Amino acid sequence: MTGRPTPAALPSSLRPLLGLIAVLAALVVAAIGVLYAGHSEPGRVDRWFISPTADSVRPPWRYVALTLDFLGEPAGSAMVIVAAVAGCLLLRRPRAAVLVVAGVGVTVGTATLLKHVVGRTIHGADNLSYPSGHTAFLTALALTAALPATGRLGLGKAAGMSLVLAAALVAGAAMGWAQVALGAHYPTDVLGGWCTALAVVPATAWLVDRTADRRAVRTADAGRLEHR
Repeated sequence: MTGRPTPAALPSSLRPLLGLIAVLAALVVAAIGVLYAGHSEPGRVDRWFISPTADSVRPPWRYVALTLDFLGEPAGSAMVIVAAVAGCLLLRRPRAAVLVVAGVGVTVGTATLLKHVVGRTIHGADNLSYPSGHTAFLTALALTAALPATGRLGLGKAAGMSLVLAAALVAGAAMGWAQVALGAHYPTDVLGGWCTALAVVPATAWLVDRTADRRAVRTADAGRLEHR
């Protein structure tokens, strides 16, 4: 085969740099996790920003923060994912649809696992906080939208990388602000959630493409055998 049967989830031009970013992001997640493992208080970096254990936002911005927070809850995230998958299928982007489900799912699953491993808490021993699952979710969703969009728009390496990183930054900053403003997470939890998505989504996109390519090759080989 000389080409892909369907557009790639991870554009080939972005693979080397995104791979490097994913490794660096994973190292940041691990470093912060080790630094704050078992802690139940804000660290020095957290105190530079705001007191993360008290609500700091008032209406009307509080309503914005609560709306963003809802997007990371089970009901809100389910609605967003269903809409994103439907959009991908309408645009005939099956790999993008798979990436939305797999990328977001693996990212949130990784964040949940890390919470139990790190054991950092906020507002009591039952509230595990690192990394922020809400921030990881919205950042992952933005990445799963930006990566296929880069290929669909035919963007080059620089423009494509700019789009992907801008989408991740905007989504992560928006949800991160909401989580800290509502007192649900420390700022370093937000950074950990953002980096979790940056580490997981590119790797998941690569696996989606690799799996789909292998399946396409097997299908093509089977078709040729049938016509012999």
